[in-house]
Parts: sequence; C-alpha cells; structure tokens
Amino acid sequence: MKRTRNPYYNGPVTDHFDGMRFFAQEQPGDKTLPDLWRWRREGGRAQWPAAYPSPFQEKPPASSDRLRITLIGHASFLVQVAGLNLLVDPVFAKRASPLPFAGPKRVNEPGVAFEDLPPIHAVLITHNHYDHLDMAAIGRLWRRDRPRFIAPLGNDAVIRRRYPEIAVETGDWGTSLFLANGVTAHFEPSYHWSARGMRDRRMALWCAYVLTTPQGVLYHVGDTGFGDGAIFSRIRERFGAPRLAHLPIGAYEPRWFMQPQHMNPDEAVKAFRLLGATQALGHHWGTFQLTNEAIEEPPQALAAALREAGISGETFRALRPGEVWELRSIG
Repeated sequence: MKRTRNPYYNGPVTDHFDGMRFFAQEQPGDKTLPDLWRWRREGGRAQWPAAYPSPFQEKPPASSDRLRITLIGHASFLVQVAGLNLLVDPVFAKRASPLPFAGPKRVNEPGVAFEDLPPIHAVLITHNHYDHLDMAAIGRLWRRDRPRFIAPLGNDAVIRRRYPEIAVETGDWGTSLFLANGVTAHFEPSYHWSARGMRDRRMALWCAYVLTTPQGVLYHVGDTGFGDGAIFSRIRERFGAPRLAHLPIGAYEPRWFMQPQHMNPDEAVKAFRLLGATQALGHHWGTFQLTNEAIEEPPQALAAALREAGISGETFRALRPGEVWELRSIG
C-alpha cells in the first residue's frame, strides 16, 4: 500500500517539494526494484577484507580557533573552528543498517572514540540514510552534551520519533542558521535522496552544508551525484571559492545504477575544479561496503584523476579514519 501523506513534513509545494516528496529538478528519476535486482544479478561485487584498520587514531583537543578537521570514518567528521566543536553525520554503529545483525558492517573502528570526543556544540545531519544518521549516536550525544541538532526539513520528525525530547532545528535549501562565534550553517542542494524504510523515500529532505567561518568557507557534501556540475558552480558564485571542500569519492559502482546519487573520483575532481576550492578532503570510502568497487579503488582512482588533471595529490587527499587536516594559515 502506498502512503497517502508524508509522515515527516507538511509544507507548501515548492520547486523541489511536490506536497509529498522532495526532488531535485535536474536529477534523474529513482531507480526501481527491477533495477536493484539487475544490479544484484549481474554481480561484480569486490571482496572486501573483514578488517581494514586505519593507521590513525585521534584524541582531539578540547577546542581550536583554527579550522581543524578530523575524519571519524566514512562520512562522519569532527569540525573544530572558532572555538566550536561540530559533528557532521556522526555514525559510530557497527553496521550501517536498521538491523544489528545484517547490512554493511564497519571494517575499521571510528578514528575518534566516542569517549574521546570533545564537548560537542552542534550536530549537523545531511540526510537520514543509515550510513549518515545513527540514532544511537544521536541519543548518546544528547545525553552527554545537549548539543544543537541541525538537519534538513522533515528529519526533525525522523529523530523525534526515537527521541521526542530532542529539539531539531531544520532548514530548506537556500536557508541558513547562525551557530555562534561568526559561524553560520547554510543548507545547500545535492543530488541524492532519503529513506529510513521501504515506504518513505524522499519524504525528508537531504542537503550539503556550507559553513561560513572566520577561517574561511567550508563546503561539506555527504552524498551527491555530479549531474551537470551546476550545483558546484553555484556554490562558488554564492559563497566564493571554498577554503576547504569535503567531497565523497566512494560508493560509485556500478555506474549505471549509482551515477545519479554518488560521484566517482573523476567526477569529484571535476567538482573540485568547478568549486575552485583551495583544498579538498575525500571521504565516504573504506569503512562500509555499500557498492561494488574494491576497498582501495577510490583513493587509487582519485590519484589517477588528479594526475590527469595536473593537480597535486596533497591538494585533494583521501582521508583515513582518525586522520587530521588543519589550516595553518590563511592565504
């Protein structure tokens, strides 16, 4: 039975909400169940190791005035800037799945242990897929730090179904929320989708974030397809060339299935050039096997794409969990 109403969000029709579901005008339609069966039937899935430990393990400082970035794992980042500690898409679960016994299993520990996190001032959620929204982690953070929770439209209802005591601040594409200390979070489009189950596809919004800070502009993408590249050009037009961009480089094979929703490394390099960013950090690889490519294929493909584009590998780094990037100076 199809839903006759959206259980998460009730708002006016816009250029990306039809009254029931969110959409991006430039994005192709959803893949179907037969498409999923075709993917599974065709095979081609690489064998990942049971364990792929990172050589890094970080205990972050209590705060940082500089822009200091730590990859926790997959798409989970600790952003420290202007004395604020921000978590983006914190996932500490053993599986990116609604089930504790099935689904993509973590092959390395979080690069920052939960107990080693500094006090968190705000948590930013890009969308509600299980590899980006870990409800147990949300509850632990709320009990420990009482941070602000920030998410795109409809995700407040998703979180409050589990934790009705948490007030989630939401935004639509093109809107902004002031955090503190000269830092503002801006909700921006991405080419992706959302779902927590079989019947709620695209009923909550997804987004990328731009953080305007005293240390420059940070652009964070949790998941996106490349599309025609216009979303990246528009970021540069609106905010200027970012000082730093977090760009996903994994979960992209097979291309016929994944291209509308996940960039491959070659497309990530194209996005980097359109943004005009000074530095990029690659994520969304090497922790949960979501798609077909081998575990080390994304950084290898990124290195090849950078060579082809004549860009230094230090300018666009594929991070491992626990690895740190810090802005030493502006210029």
